[in-house]
Amino acid sequence: MKSSGTTSLAPAPLSTDHLLNAPLPQLLAEHGVEVVEIEAEPRFTGGTFQRPDGSLLFVRPAGRPVAEWEITARALLGRALRVALPPLPAPFEVTEVPAPRG
Repeated sequence: MKSSGTTSLAPAPLSTDHLLNAPLPQLLAEHGVEVVEIEAEPRFTGGTFQRPDGSLLFVRPAGRPVAEWEITARALLGRALRVALPPLPAPFEVTEVPAPRG
């Protein structure tokens, strides 16, 4: 059998345990997530954009507590990768907005 010499760069499926317990920087690196920080209104805790190539861009509001970002980033990654997660604590909520067609 001949090898093409290429390897898959896709990460292994993400388990709920790994999503909830791995160090966040490691978790984001494993999945090639780019994070940008912006000034945002107080009610915005973060967002995700899935690029046409499948890569993820996370939007992190500037000046927010680290614990809030930990919860938000893990919830966003879990939702994007369709990993089963326990409910988010109040007042957190994930809302999906479909991409415009056209």
